[in-house]
Amino acid sequence: MTARLSSVVLDTPDPHALARFYSELLELPITKVDGDWIDIGDGASRISFQLAPNHIPPQWPDPNYPQQVHLDIWVDDIDAAEAKVLRMGAQLLSAKEAGFRVYSDPAGHPFCLEHP
Repeated sequence: MTARLSSVVLDTPDPHALARFYSELLELPITKVDGDWIDIGDGASRISFQLAPNHIPPQWPDPNYPQQVHLDIWVDDIDAAEAKVLRMGAQLLSAKEAGFRVYSDPAGHPFCLEHP
C-alpha cells in the first residue's frame, strides 16, 4: 500500500478569512472554493479550511483547550515575518526561545514561525 498526504484541514468559523490569512502568509494561491471548503496550495502541498460553526479555539498552552494540530513555518527573517502576521491578525503567544515564536491565527489555531 502506498499512502501520501492529501491535505491538512483546519476547522474554523470563517474558512474564507482563514484561507486568505494563510494564503498571504505562505504566498500560496487559493486553488479551490467549494462553499465553506477552501484549499490553498502549490500543487505539491495543500492546506484546506472547513466551516466549523461551533469551533472552540485552542488556548495554548492551556491543556483544557488543546491545540489539536499546529503548523511550523520556516521564515528567512523572523522579525519581518512577525510584523506581517501581526498586521494580518495573528496574536503573539510566546517568544521565549530564540528563532522560534508561537502565535495564534485569526481563528485561534496556534502556529509557529521558525528561523534557524
